[in-house]
Amino acid sequence: MNIVVFTGAGISAESGLKTFRGEDGLWEGYRVEDVATPEAWHKDPELVQHFYNIRRKAVRNAQPNAAHKAIAQLEEKFDVVVITQNIDDLHERAGSKNIIHLHGLITKSQSSLDSNLIYNIVGDEIKMGQLCEKRSQLRPHVVWFGEAVPMMTKAIEVCKTADIFLIIGTSLQVYPAATLINYVSYQAKRILIDPAAEVLNQQNKTILNIPEKASLGVPKVVRQLLNQ
Repeated sequence: MNIVVFTGAGISAESGLKTFRGEDGLWEGYRVEDVATPEAWHKDPELVQHFYNIRRKAVRNAQPNAAHKAIAQLEEKFDVVVITQNIDDLHERAGSKNIIHLHGLITKSQSSLDSNLIYNIVGDEIKMGQLCEKRSQLRPHVVWFGEAVPMMTKAIEVCKTADIFLIIGTSLQVYPAATLINYVSYQAKRILIDPAAEVLNQQNKTILNIPEKASLGVPKVVRQLLNQ
């Protein structure tokens, strides 16, 4: 049986990582437009670099929570693919083996000239003056607003194979990621685990709503699946 797990900021928030866009439209006190767009990078690369260096340190200090660990346990019995909108590596550190990062991975850098050139980062920082093999400045390996999402095609194909589709900690409002559910078979079981599940999903009666935090709801669902 194939289980596809689709995660958003809510699961990482319980590990102390701030959600991408708060109610005030800011991310850690910054306007998203100033730190998460190609235009921001061209305008003030040092600010953008500084912002992600701080975020990267926060990710390194964070720990996987009960939800991340429960998802990894599913691999004991099922074929599992995690598709995440999050740029942290908490799924990896919890033990999940097959992960698609739709929006990149903050623990890696990429060339600002060629996005196919991706590198591991030693430590917490990318420094201005650090260059790729094409002599271009390294930038965070993060998909910014206005950029293509190269892993969408692979994610769509994975969603088509799902027998169970778990949606965890996401408002289903970030596009194109939110469209992935449209590629899940109508025969597949769909479960949404989020404190606001019943508000987020009032229309779609094919989805089971579990209005709980990920750290509570996910372990319960995982135990049920493993015991069935």
